Amino acid sequence: MTKSEQYLAAVRQADGFRRAIIEKIEIEGRSIRFCLLTDCAFSAEDIAFAQKASEPFVPQGYSVEVAAKKSVPADDLVEQKVKELLLSHHPAAGALVRQEDIVCRGTEEKTVTLFLSPAERALVGNDVVDHLRALLEKSFCGGFRVLTQVREKKLEIGEEEGEEETYAPGCRYFPIEGFETLDGADSVPAYATYIADGMAKEGEMNLCGSISYVTEKETAKGKPFFQFTISDGTSAMRVVYFSRKATVDKIRELKAGDSIVCSGVNELFNGGLSFHVRRINYGHPPEGFVPEKRPSRSVPKQYHTVFPEPLVDYSQADMFGQEPLPEEFCRREFVVFDLETTGLNNNPSMGVMDRIIEIGAVKIRGGAVAEKFSTFVACPVKLSKEIVALTGIEDSMLVGAPDISQAILDFYKFTDRCELVGHNVMFDYKFISHYGGEQDICFDARLYDTVTIAQEQLRLSNYKLNTVAEHFGVTFQHHRAFDDALATAKIFIALIRMKKCLPN
Repeated sequence: MTKSEQYLAAVRQADGFRRAIIEKIEIEGRSIRFCLLTDCAFSAEDIAFAQKASEPFVPQGYSVEVAAKKSVPADDLVEQKVKELLLSHHPAAGALVRQEDIVCRGTEEKTVTLFLSPAERALVGNDVVDHLRALLEKSFCGGFRVLTQVREKKLEIGEEEGEEETYAPGCRYFPIEGFETLDGADSVPAYATYIADGMAKEGEMNLCGSISYVTEKETAKGKPFFQFTISDGTSAMRVVYFSRKATVDKIRELKAGDSIVCSGVNELFNGGLSFHVRRINYGHPPEGFVPEKRPSRSVPKQYHTVFPEPLVDYSQADMFGQEPLPEEFCRREFVVFDLETTGLNNNPSMGVMDRIIEIGAVKIRGGAVAEKFSTFVACPVKLSKEIVALTGIEDSMLVGAPDISQAILDFYKFTDRCELVGHNVMFDYKFISHYGGEQDICFDARLYDTVTIAQEQLRLSNYKLNTVAEHFGVTFQHHRAFDDALATAKIFIALIRMKKCLPN
């Protein structure tokens, strides 16, 4: 039983609070106020009882106060909540049950009826119904009955709900200038594919960019080959070229800073796309080339595999400081996120990208944590012993998790109209930018880094997440995405309270 559950079990012994829930906990100086919601009439004796029952749940040296108000949720609010809870906890059922199929009626005890087709009723079993009732009683004060009623439904073609805008962008190209033969060519290539687009496209193409890295190696049979990293300003790609005797000396003369055209084919190899270079020649983008920005795909209309949940944090970490939060901070929304990955490579130019195996995020609204987003991500490669030891995540835990192509779309929806926050944010941002780009998503929101803000506001031996968290008294399970994200969110709120404004 959690602390919250233990607390409610204690105060619900008062008749007026027998179905009460916690609305919020307020902290002023060394005084803690528990704000309760109840659907029952309550007396001064009930308040006094609850106040006495609250005393064991506050730290030594703090005074306690209980405030209560009578509240019965509106029917339409309960109906919306039922849909959210089904999507969050029973997504298969939630995808089938439409909002108009949920009807709530009643005063002190609410009756929720789900109108289902025979096939839907087979899916929404008694276990779902019982769980839904328990979730509603955690979300609202008062008692609930959840019933199902079978009725036939007509299939409505082209219903707005569930329809998603398809997005099939074409590749972008730029003209190649200054073409000069080095390795030979059947014809002079006129256009190059943007590297950012070519990375996710199969088939023949020309890539044109500046060399940032080149090295010569040998095969097991002693044949020389070359590895190049080229960039055109949209992205970078590492390519491999097996030279011919006639050109090997010319290729050896290439160096970092030279601009080349790589002609070849992007094809599947070991489960991923790999670009095989057939010809290398000189060439460069147009003078003053500025990459054309590709518009991001539309935000999905609904979540498909990962469903956010409401989140209220009642821990003592909420006692950071006494100053009010800046008004501009409270007006805006932020998503604080963290990832667990198979390794540290977040740059495709440095070889095979490591994979995301867990996404954790917290939404801050009105200056307080309001929602959580948490999911494992399927991984086709076996996790290393080091990653298992570091995170506690094992291969079996990823079985049945959504693919990154699905999870990143739901995360994109979760971040809609929010600014992004992270601890050493650019490390994780490069992962979501890369895997988002594969789905034509552009994460272009403003970024805030709690490392930078902490360095400005605090004097610590180092600014690792656990060090900054310890400074503020935040306890958490390190190296798990959601726990790290929640700890970072608390730190972000505390730092902004200290700073009294958002960073410029």
